[in-house]
Amino acid sequence: MPLKRLFPTPLLLASLALLLSLAAPLAAQANHVFIPMDNTQKEHLKAYGIAFWLLQKDVPVDWLLNYRGGSFACDVTPGLENEMAVRGVTYQVISEASYTGILQEIADPNANMDVMKLEKVPKIAVYTPKGKQPWDDAVTLVLTYAEIPYDQIYDDEVLDGKLPKYDWLHLHHEDFTGEYGKFYMSYRNTSWYQQQQRDSEAAAKRHGFRKVSEMKGAVTVKMQEFIAGGGFQFAMCSAADTYDIALAGLGVDMVEGMYDGDPADPAAQSKLNFNRSLAFQNFRLERDPYRYEYSNIDMQPYERGLNEQNDYFQLFTFSAKYDPVPTMLCQNHEKTVHGFMGQTTAFRKSLIKPDVVLMGETKSAGEARYLHGTLGKGTWTFYGGHDPEDYQHLVGEEPTDLALHPNSPGYRLILNNVLFPAAKKKKQKT
Repeated sequence: MPLKRLFPTPLLLASLALLLSLAAPLAAQANHVFIPMDNTQKEHLKAYGIAFWLLQKDVPVDWLLNYRGGSFACDVTPGLENEMAVRGVTYQVISEASYTGILQEIADPNANMDVMKLEKVPKIAVYTPKGKQPWDDAVTLVLTYAEIPYDQIYDDEVLDGKLPKYDWLHLHHEDFTGEYGKFYMSYRNTSWYQQQQRDSEAAAKRHGFRKVSEMKGAVTVKMQEFIAGGGFQFAMCSAADTYDIALAGLGVDMVEGMYDGDPADPAAQSKLNFNRSLAFQNFRLERDPYRYEYSNIDMQPYERGLNEQNDYFQLFTFSAKYDPVPTMLCQNHEKTVHGFMGQTTAFRKSLIKPDVVLMGETKSAGEARYLHGTLGKGTWTFYGGHDPEDYQHLVGEEPTDLALHPNSPGYRLILNNVLFPAAKKKKQKT
């Protein structure tokens, strides 16, 4: 008996059509999560931690440069809304159509905005002595607050060739001249100062150096090689100017006897090689070993004419579509940032090399606060001051509680640098 051929009935066809009509809107409603970074955001600093959390889960993040303070967006991801609720981060779930509208607004040739795709989880290292607590340094403080993981490394790891393991390196407010922060006058009798000196001298001996200053010089060279090979280096406070001083003074004894056991070379100034330094040139060393200063790179209080009430610096505005790197590094909900002091507070503009990108300055004082440059395949950033939410941080003071400053514009600049290595490199526009 021949089998009967089956044909769909009118009722079945109608049911299939209904299912397809329902499925189409569902597909069109593939939602996005939008994280605003303007003044509507309750937790700016923890929002960076959310971006890092997504990258750890292999979820790409769109960094919307100059759109509502440098906002973030991504696809809806399991657990994301709960994570943001726990961390107190402001967000919205928006439709595909709404997000397309945002992207069209950003793509307008007349709009100084762009989309930077973040795809890679940056491997982060903080160059800091063992035993230092997170609150000893603004970067470790904000990384801890934002819940962004990092490794602590110091001279042993650098000299043993461990830097290539990392994408991003922060230099704790270090003294690369080998003068222990020039704290001799005030703190030479304290146990922490004496222990720091013993530890540094032991490290130098382990690596075959006669002096700590010689070891620190070798460390700066290793760091330069890290940058040239494609690394991202960030330094604050005294780590910025002493890094360049150490590079310019390689092979020159710039250090007096209380620091290394013999007198400094009286001709040290004339032997500096400014071709080696990253940011500064033609600076003059501070030869007084008892003075809490390294050179004239750092602007002095009497020159600045500023105090806590009127100390502000302006962030530069860059073209998001044609100059994305400094644009990323300057993302903020404020363009005027309250200044803050440090052993190195601000950089004298007249000593900055012409190829360095100025990203923040106090024009009236002739000083720069935020610098950026390239070396080989990598980049470096220098940021003046010690703690963006503690105007004049003193040794032994209580740590800053960032829960009281979740929207700090000054700390946002640090976290811009942390996320920067996650960006997918774009082809240069012509």
